[in-house]
Amino acid sequence: MTTSTKSQPVRVAALYKFARLDGFEALRVPLAAFCRGHGIKGTLLLAHEGINGTVAGGEEAIAALIDHLQAIEGLAGLEVKCSSAAEMPFHRMKVRLKREIVTMGVDDLDPATSAGTYVAPADWNALISDADTVVIDTRNAYEVSIGTFKGAVDPKTASFREFPAWVEEHREELEGRKVAMFCTGGIRCEKATAYVKSLGFQDVFHLKGGILKYLEDVPAEESLWQGECFVFDERVSVSHGLAEGDAELCRACRHPLTAEDRLSPKYTVGVSCPHCFDARSDEDRARYAERHRQVELAQARGGRRHIGS
Repeated sequence: MTTSTKSQPVRVAALYKFARLDGFEALRVPLAAFCRGHGIKGTLLLAHEGINGTVAGGEEAIAALIDHLQAIEGLAGLEVKCSSAAEMPFHRMKVRLKREIVTMGVDDLDPATSAGTYVAPADWNALISDADTVVIDTRNAYEVSIGTFKGAVDPKTASFREFPAWVEEHREELEGRKVAMFCTGGIRCEKATAYVKSLGFQDVFHLKGGILKYLEDVPAEESLWQGECFVFDERVSVSHGLAEGDAELCRACRHPLTAEDRLSPKYTVGVSCPHCFDARSDEDRARYAERHRQVELAQARGGRRHIGS
């Protein structure tokens, strides 16, 4: 388990573990009750192949949850990355049952036993700087848009389900080379390595702990990371040291926006951005503008943060 600064009151934990959970359905209700009883919010996904999710709460509450999860058969050694937030980044607690904890749509993969070789953050720069290595960002295009590793290939996927088809299409380009993959917290690239190895590739690697662990461990002056890392909560992004980043969300299309994006004439707070302006009608934008006005009115009255805000 890794931790960062204690200067902010909310502890955010991104966690996962590929493990055979034969009775995962029975875990849902008691796990949700445990989290709510400790004031924890966020989302946990349970499936036959393991657990995945991001949650937030007080430091003692999150520590209690991690201990609780690791006491469950198969979940010892849970992969956890902890960071901090100035305020609670989630609105409610959800525990969901899924077919996969990260959806690729490929049957008969077992990342718990067939994933690629872990590479520690301290050794990552050397691997991806090797001319014989092809570096692949396994995240979706909207995540990649605000930051990625220097020289990384962006498959430009809209969802992880598209990744296997991309690999098949570019298989000849990967033949005979080292294949190094990464993602936000390590789960997608771990499953991606299992898939690539199933195709017969041997030299397959992935960043242990994902981008979050790299940004926590590797000093900014030594880093090959460029930009910020998108996260799936109200912080939107984090940077080196897991400090909250500068990115904001377009509340119309949910695309992360850089400072440059927000200088575009197509950007209007709560209404549109360069990524969605041409795909939306004037009627759409009028509706978004009214929604944003209602959010601002609620905030001015001292109300709770609007879920769509």
